[in-house]
Amino acid sequence: MIARAAVLIALASCIDKLEPTVGPPVRQACQNADHDPSHDVRFSVEVTSIIDEYHCRDCHTPGGKTPIGIEVGGLDLSSYDSLRAGGVRSTTTIVIPGQPCQSVLLQKVGEGPPFGSRMPLDGPPYLEDDDLDAISDWIFEGALDD
Repeated sequence: MIARAAVLIALASCIDKLEPTVGPPVRQACQNADHDPSHDVRFSVEVTSIIDEYHCRDCHTPGGKTPIGIEVGGLDLSSYDSLRAGGVRSTTTIVIPGQPCQSVLLQKVGEGPPFGSRMPLDGPPYLEDDDLDAISDWIFEGALDD
Protein backbone atom coordinates (compact mmCIF):
# COMPACT_ATOMS: atom_id res chain seq x y z
CA MET A 1 0.00 0.00 0.00
CA ILE A 2 2.84 2.39 0.89
CA ALA A 3 4.60 1.50 -2.39
CA ARG A 4 1.46 2.37 -4.39
CA ALA A 5 1.19 5.71 -2.60
CA ALA A 6 4.83 6.47 -3.40
CA VAL A 7 4.26 5.65 -7.07
CA LEU A 8 1.17 7.89 -7.18
CA ILE A 9 3.09 10.76 -5.59
CA ALA A 10 5.93 10.30 -8.08
CA LEU A 11 3.50 10.29 -11.01
CA ALA A 12 1.67 13.37 -9.71
CA SER A 13 4.91 15.35 -9.86
CA CYS A 14 5.21 14.51 -13.58
CA ILE A 15 1.73 15.64 -14.61
CA ASP A 16 2.79 19.21 -15.45
CA LYS A 17 5.42 17.81 -17.80
CA LEU A 18 2.83 15.74 -19.71
CA GLU A 19 0.65 18.58 -20.98
CA PRO A 20 0.52 18.67 -24.79
CA THR A 21 1.87 21.50 -26.86
CA VAL A 22 -1.06 22.58 -29.02
CA GLY A 23 0.19 25.84 -30.49
CA PRO A 24 -1.33 29.30 -30.46
CA PRO A 25 -5.11 29.84 -30.48
CA VAL A 26 -6.70 29.92 -33.92
CA ARG A 27 -9.21 32.57 -32.85
CA GLN A 28 -9.42 34.75 -29.78
CA ALA A 29 -11.62 33.35 -27.03
CA CYS A 30 -15.14 34.74 -26.88
CA GLN A 31 -15.45 37.92 -24.87
CA ASN A 32 -18.57 39.70 -23.70
CA ALA A 33 -17.43 42.97 -25.23
CA ASP A 34 -18.23 45.26 -28.16
CA HIS A 35 -15.74 44.88 -31.02
CA ASP A 36 -16.61 48.35 -32.36
CA PRO A 37 -18.16 50.59 -29.69
CA SER A 38 -18.47 53.44 -32.22
CA HIS A 39 -20.99 51.44 -34.29
CA ASP A 40 -24.39 50.18 -33.13
CA VAL A 41 -25.33 46.97 -34.92
CA ARG A 42 -28.91 46.99 -36.15
CA PHE A 43 -30.98 43.81 -36.38
CA SER A 44 -32.90 45.00 -39.45
CA VAL A 45 -29.70 45.81 -41.33
CA GLU A 46 -26.65 43.79 -40.31
CA VAL A 47 -28.16 40.75 -38.57
CA THR A 48 -30.83 40.07 -41.19
CA SER A 49 -28.21 40.59 -43.92
CA ILE A 50 -26.06 37.87 -42.34
CA ILE A 51 -29.11 35.58 -42.06
CA ASP A 52 -29.81 36.19 -45.75
CA GLU A 53 -26.18 35.88 -46.89
CA TYR A 54 -25.80 32.44 -45.34
CA HIS A 55 -29.30 31.31 -46.41
CA CYS A 56 -30.32 30.55 -42.81
CA ARG A 57 -34.00 30.88 -43.62
CA ASP A 58 -33.77 27.96 -46.07
CA CYS A 59 -33.71 25.65 -43.04
CA HIS A 60 -35.13 27.86 -40.30
CA THR A 61 -38.52 28.96 -41.63
CA PRO A 62 -41.69 26.94 -42.20
CA GLY A 63 -41.63 27.67 -45.94
CA GLY A 64 -37.87 27.21 -46.40
CA LYS A 65 -36.30 25.05 -49.13
CA THR A 66 -35.17 22.44 -46.60
CA PRO A 67 -36.90 23.30 -43.31
CA ILE A 68 -34.94 20.75 -41.26
CA GLY A 69 -33.79 23.44 -38.83
CA ILE A 70 -37.31 24.35 -37.86
CA GLU A 71 -38.57 20.75 -37.96
CA VAL A 72 -35.79 19.30 -35.82
CA GLY A 73 -34.50 22.23 -33.80
CA GLY A 74 -37.59 24.42 -33.72
CA LEU A 75 -35.67 27.64 -34.42
CA ASP A 76 -37.69 29.93 -36.66
CA LEU A 77 -35.83 32.87 -38.22
CA SER A 78 -38.93 34.35 -39.87
CA SER A 79 -38.92 37.36 -37.56
CA TYR A 80 -37.17 39.01 -34.66
CA ASP A 81 -39.76 37.65 -32.22
CA SER A 82 -39.51 34.08 -33.48
CA LEU A 83 -35.70 34.22 -33.34
CA ARG A 84 -35.84 35.49 -29.74
CA ALA A 85 -38.22 32.66 -28.79
CA GLY A 86 -35.41 30.22 -29.62
CA GLY A 87 -35.64 26.58 -30.52
CA VAL A 88 -36.41 23.33 -28.74
CA ARG A 89 -33.11 23.23 -26.81
CA SER A 90 -32.03 26.88 -26.83
CA THR A 91 -35.34 28.48 -25.79
CA THR A 92 -34.66 31.91 -24.31
CA THR A 93 -30.90 31.30 -24.15
CA ILE A 94 -30.76 31.69 -27.93
CA VAL A 95 -29.91 35.36 -27.30
CA ILE A 96 -28.99 36.68 -23.87
CA PRO A 97 -28.74 40.46 -24.20
CA GLY A 98 -25.34 41.72 -23.07
CA GLN A 99 -23.88 38.19 -23.03
CA PRO A 100 -22.93 37.03 -26.52
CA CYS A 101 -20.62 34.27 -25.24
CA GLN A 102 -23.49 32.64 -23.34
CA SER A 103 -25.95 33.07 -26.24
CA VAL A 104 -26.66 29.87 -28.16
CA LEU A 105 -27.02 31.78 -31.44
CA LEU A 106 -23.36 32.84 -31.38
CA GLN A 107 -22.24 29.46 -30.07
CA LYS A 108 -24.01 27.57 -32.89
CA VAL A 109 -22.36 29.61 -35.65
CA GLY A 110 -18.96 29.47 -33.94
CA GLU A 111 -16.40 26.68 -34.00
CA GLY A 112 -17.61 24.66 -31.01
CA PRO A 113 -21.38 24.57 -30.64
CA PRO A 114 -22.56 23.28 -27.25
CA PHE A 115 -24.88 20.74 -28.89
CA GLY A 116 -25.78 19.60 -32.37
CA SER A 117 -24.04 20.65 -35.55
CA ARG A 118 -22.26 23.87 -36.34
CA MET A 119 -24.32 26.21 -38.49
CA PRO A 120 -24.84 26.58 -41.32
CA LEU A 121 -25.41 22.85 -41.57
CA ASP A 122 -24.24 22.76 -45.19
CA GLY A 123 -21.03 24.66 -44.37
CA PRO A 124 -18.31 25.38 -45.01
CA PRO A 125 -18.30 28.14 -45.72
CA TYR A 126 -19.11 29.17 -42.20
CA LEU A 127 -19.60 32.71 -40.96
CA GLU A 128 -16.61 34.95 -41.44
CA ASP A 129 -15.03 36.63 -38.42
CA ASP A 130 -16.58 40.03 -39.20
CA ASP A 131 -20.05 38.44 -39.35
CA LEU A 132 -19.46 36.65 -36.04
CA ASP A 133 -18.30 39.95 -34.55
CA ALA A 134 -21.44 41.73 -35.83
CA ILE A 135 -23.74 39.13 -34.22
CA SER A 136 -21.70 39.26 -31.03
CA ASP A 137 -21.86 43.06 -30.95
CA TRP A 138 -25.62 43.09 -31.60
CA ILE A 139 -26.14 40.76 -28.65
CA PHE A 140 -23.73 42.70 -26.44
CA GLU A 141 -25.52 45.94 -27.32
CA GLY A 142 -28.80 44.52 -26.04
CA ALA A 143 -30.08 42.48 -29.03
CA LEU A 144 -32.58 45.18 -29.85
CA ASP A 145 -35.27 45.03 -32.52
CA ASP A 146 -34.85 48.21 -34.50
